[in-house]
Amino acid sequence: MSQNPAHQPRLDVRGAVDLSGLGRPATPAPGTPGGLPTPGPYVTDVDTEGFPALVQSSTQHPVVVLLWASWSEASINLARDLGALADEYGGRLLLARIDSEANPQVAAAFQAQSVPSVVAVLAGQPLPLFQGVPQLEQVRGVLDQVLEAAAANGVTGTVAPRADAPEVPAEPEEPPLPPLHQAAYDAIERDDLPAAAAAYEQALRENPRDEMARAGLAQVGLLSRTRDADLATVRKAAADAPGDVDAQLAVADVDVLGGQVEDAFARLVDTVRVTSGPERERVRVRLVELFDVVGTEDPRVAAARRALASALY
Repeated sequence: MSQNPAHQPRLDVRGAVDLSGLGRPATPAPGTPGGLPTPGPYVTDVDTEGFPALVQSSTQHPVVVLLWASWSEASINLARDLGALADEYGGRLLLARIDSEANPQVAAAFQAQSVPSVVAVLAGQPLPLFQGVPQLEQVRGVLDQVLEAAAANGVTGTVAPRADAPEVPAEPEEPPLPPLHQAAYDAIERDDLPAAAAAYEQALRENPRDEMARAGLAQVGLLSRTRDADLATVRKAAADAPGDVDAQLAVADVDVLGGQVEDAFARLVDTVRVTSGPERERVRVRLVELFDVVGTEDPRVAAARRALASALY
């Protein structure tokens, strides 16, 4: 069984085990297993007795089998990821979860050497996929390949959702933005930053306590100041002229844009300490604008506010 999550599924499996020969279990199989996430509309728990019907259904739609064990935390985590993906694919495949310890005949038929193991079944033929728990995007890529292989072999039916599956709650709709905020957002989308700034400024004139507009205006200002900036040039200018306020403001802007928030804040607080008069005020105002960009609830902002107060007083 392949352990490579990027393994290309091939339906022409030489020497494949005949899955149709599995009969009744030696002992009654358990019901829905504990510990696993509640199955969604395209997820089912299968035992040895129900396995022949599952194999038969693979002639209509792709089946992905998860062999799991109750002692394996990795199995539980993978079941959660696969269940989410099964819901995402909306019936293009069925996820079947099988307890390998309670159903050893099935595990033996798949020649599973460890759990969790994942196998596809297409037109009655097993197709080993991977063992262990790959990253979610890797798993999605493997399932995409399974669907491609299924389509190439005429297995293109869809799974009817389980009648007893819990309803997936609909995503709550976001409330509409106020008109001026929407106008600013639309302007940013079409890269018209002056129009976005004008919309936010109008919103603040109408409501000076509109914190969303204040933050939006600060963000637009940052985008405007940095849109043509060359990072290497800006950094060199700041390093060559530590006393140049404009150079320090520019590098702080690009640092915030690049996620180096603490460096930007520390640089401007240090600049406040060594300046006075109008230049100090310029730096203070820019630092407060950057606080709005990062978000006033961010702990890095709270720390920088305390440092700024210390530097000023």
